Amino acid sequence: MATAFDWKSVPLDRVGPDHGIGTPAAKLPDPDLGTGKIPAARYTSKDYMAREWAAMWTKVWLLGAREELIPDAGDWLSHEVGTESFIFVRQADGEVKGFFNVCPHRGNRLVPKDASGFANSFRCGYHHWEWQTDGGLKNIPDRETFSQLQDAAVDCALGLKEVRTDRWGGFVWFTMNRQAESLRDFLGVIPEHLDPYKFEAMKLIDWKTIRWDCNWKTSVDAFNETYHVQGIHPELLSWLDDWNVQIDCLGIHNRYLVPFTTPSPRYEDQATPSPMMHGFAQLHGVDPADYEGRPRQLRLAIQKAKRAIQHDSIYPYAGLNDDQLSDDYHYMIFPNVTMNIYGETMLMFVSRPHPTDPDKMLFDLLNFAHLAPGTPHQFPEHTTYDHGQISLGQVLDQDAFNLPVVQEGMHSAAYDGLILGSQELRIRHFHKVLEDYVGPD
Repeated sequence: MATAFDWKSVPLDRVGPDHGIGTPAAKLPDPDLGTGKIPAARYTSKDYMAREWAAMWTKVWLLGAREELIPDAGDWLSHEVGTESFIFVRQADGEVKGFFNVCPHRGNRLVPKDASGFANSFRCGYHHWEWQTDGGLKNIPDRETFSQLQDAAVDCALGLKEVRTDRWGGFVWFTMNRQAESLRDFLGVIPEHLDPYKFEAMKLIDWKTIRWDCNWKTSVDAFNETYHVQGIHPELLSWLDDWNVQIDCLGIHNRYLVPFTTPSPRYEDQATPSPMMHGFAQLHGVDPADYEGRPRQLRLAIQKAKRAIQHDSIYPYAGLNDDQLSDDYHYMIFPNVTMNIYGETMLMFVSRPHPTDPDKMLFDLLNFAHLAPGTPHQFPEHTTYDHGQISLGQVLDQDAFNLPVVQEGMHSAAYDGLILGSQELRIRHFHKVLEDYVGPD
């Protein structure tokens, strides 16, 4: 009798040692985080949402702005997280300052939300109180009518309220917490792992925000495991190995390394390169016909083809390990930044909480690429859409369709929490870090 094919034993081949270049790829020990359910109320409760805001969102470092969008002194960009709006503005010395986007007089927003522009000063449109771009008070019309403001010593207290900012990877990061650790301490090993990709040299080529009818954590979860590929994205199985995935917990952050340009062991045809793999091969000058009967070797051939041109390429191949030349190095920076990173591009998701409703969120989709010197580049217009208003591409459309249904199910009286397996370790780790901030349920 024939023995059933044991697809779970199909190994992942490698070119060989990487000689210490690129992102550290060694597997780290998995932490013991238990097997208990993650309470559904974390996704649906307004009380838990309020606790998240007070104990986590206002305490951690968050991604605020892309530096290339505010290149010159006076350039500003606004950004919203939960109930707050912020302004990030380039200073004359090249630094970037961040302020709460609110007038201390009567609470008006100083600039529109999710907008950008240039300013010599920030003047409130309501009563024309005005501030320098460094946040210092510039003018209060009819100041003599405010008896409590006659002492010039109050000018410092009337400056725009500042948030701490720092920069890494071509991004401005910020925190509302004056006592927070430094950004570098918060990021931990992330710069060491990801600096080889040279994010600061990439250009933003697409930027959209979509209003989704789900909790922000429902979105984070969806991109923190490959277990759902067989169910939601079966077309990916012909060129993506969803089984031989390495998961690592990196302090408060985490990652998985997903082999691309190789069929999943679940895929029914293990002998013939799929049409997608034909396309990948031809793109890099590899003849897919040479890999009939052994399509899993095609991934290694693509790695070797990229390595052969590493010194003549606009891409940072020379500073990457072999697997980085083909695979998705997928990092999650706590609490809400997901990075799909490749040798040529980076696809970033930022999951932002709704101000008041735990069943809603904002999903930022940003795409970055290394462009050849002299390539014309125009920054994409940032537009916010409702769910289903535009297509995000087949794969993200599949996720977007599914997430509101997941969120609805979280409210069922028959459902009390997430049951997580080893392929969902990143979700369990994420919730452990969240609980460290917010406290037990």
